[in-house]
Amino acid sequence: MMRTPFGSWPCSIARAVEFLGDGWTPLVLREISYGTRRFEEIQETLGLGRNMLAQRLNRLVDEGLLDRVPYEERRPRHEYVLTAKGRDFFPVLVAIGLWGDTWLSGEAGPPVALRHHGHEIQAAVTCVECGDGVRLEDVKPGVGPGMTPRQAQQAVASGRFVPRGDEADGPRVDVPRANAVEPPRVEGTGVQIPEGMCWVPGNRRAAES
Repeated sequence: MMRTPFGSWPCSIARAVEFLGDGWTPLVLREISYGTRRFEEIQETLGLGRNMLAQRLNRLVDEGLLDRVPYEERRPRHEYVLTAKGRDFFPVLVAIGLWGDTWLSGEAGPPVALRHHGHEIQAAVTCVECGDGVRLEDVKPGVGPGMTPRQAQQAVASGRFVPRGDEADGPRVDVPRANAVEPPRVEGTGVQIPEGMCWVPGNRRAAES
């Protein structure tokens, strides 16, 4: 069976899955994040074949997540350090690990505890505007700038995506057009709001006032 390529999908999650490729790549990043930076040390810890490890390290260097830095001058030997792009993957590792701690650890508890100044850490999803924690029930996917007009039209027409510029100030609410503001438009998509209704950002009480 041929593997489905996700790199061209209009979804950053799908593209990240395509980039990671398999389970070894995030584990290589985990080891380097923990301070294991030399080829032989990474190989010993993971038990990964030299060719397979070299392929993944080379790809991470090519993709800009790692830098190869010499540490011995007499003969060429290198260690691998995280770039800014690679360091930005650390919260992903933390989130995966905490999910595993909660749902896969069993009665023995988590095998690894990440600590900051002696205290456990957590991965939290927050609103960039108000700083509040975000629940899954309060999140609505919206059309991003990376979608083509055709993709945006299809996404909004499916009813699962909020038109771009319409996701602020809370969930969308259906109210009669007589009580509603001018409906927002999705530029370049031709998406039309159903007759007699329009989307109003905020809660129903505010929309009907």
